[in-house]
Amino acid sequence: MHDIWNPWHGCTRVSEGCDNCYMYYMDGQRGIDPSVISKSKSGFTYPLQRRRDGSYKVRAGELIRICMTSDFLLPEADPWRPEVWDIIRQRPDVKFFILTKRPERFSECLPGDWGDGWRNVMLNVTCENQRRADERIPLLLATPAAHRGIMCAPFIGSVSVEKAAPGSLGKPDGIEQVIAGGENYAGARPCHYEWVRQLYAECVAADATFAFIETGSTFVKDGQTYHLRGKNLQSEQAWKSGLQHRGSQIEWDLRDPLGLEIPSSELWDPPYYEWCETCGSKFICNGCVRCGLCGRC
Repeated sequence: MHDIWNPWHGCTRVSEGCDNCYMYYMDGQRGIDPSVISKSKSGFTYPLQRRRDGSYKVRAGELIRICMTSDFLLPEADPWRPEVWDIIRQRPDVKFFILTKRPERFSECLPGDWGDGWRNVMLNVTCENQRRADERIPLLLATPAAHRGIMCAPFIGSVSVEKAAPGSLGKPDGIEQVIAGGENYAGARPCHYEWVRQLYAECVAADATFAFIETGSTFVKDGQTYHLRGKNLQSEQAWKSGLQHRGSQIEWDLRDPLGLEIPSSELWDPPYYEWCETCGSKFICNGCVRCGLCGRC
């Protein structure tokens, strides 16, 4: 995936959302111990890598998701994180999406020049149920940041942001974006339509972006349990639910290395195709580069 940067791989379980971790499942299929945390050899400097013509592989304006096969705030990654921050510092023209289940470590892991937050970085926490939302969202809001979001994936219990942090949704200094998705792979727990609809309604009322990206392999609606194989089908059904809301525009401040504002005409314009129109992830996607992994392009 061109929008993912994994400077390290492997993780340790920290909450119930980790019970059926997709990374643990995939590594297990390959005979790899997923609890071993290792620094990436070829991909560690991905945002700085260039093509033969000298241009960056990651273009100005693209959005990069960090540590999708690990956790950005793992203690085991403490020796490598300063270099990652330095790489992010060198690409103020790129949007970076950081996700963690360990927000209590933000205070000790942010760089010294973080200030009120870098304008091209969004901090996110996983909220798989209300218990974790109540724990993690206040910690996220207490952390200086230019952009904040939450991810309810795997969505294994109802979540109310208004209950966890009243008045925080849809504000520039609050939660600007919410992503929700059901669980997959071995032992997948059901995602309930009512949970998604409740969270969607909160986001609509606050005009915060809400993306229901996939139903998961077990989805419950109106008392009926559906088993959906394949992520393409799950994403399409999530889109068909109508539970998507493009909220207030997130005001990213992207700059060139000299600190000058980049004209919008020079920023990455995500390309979409006919198969993208029924995808639950379109609101938050970096665009299609016809990689073929989805089996559609």
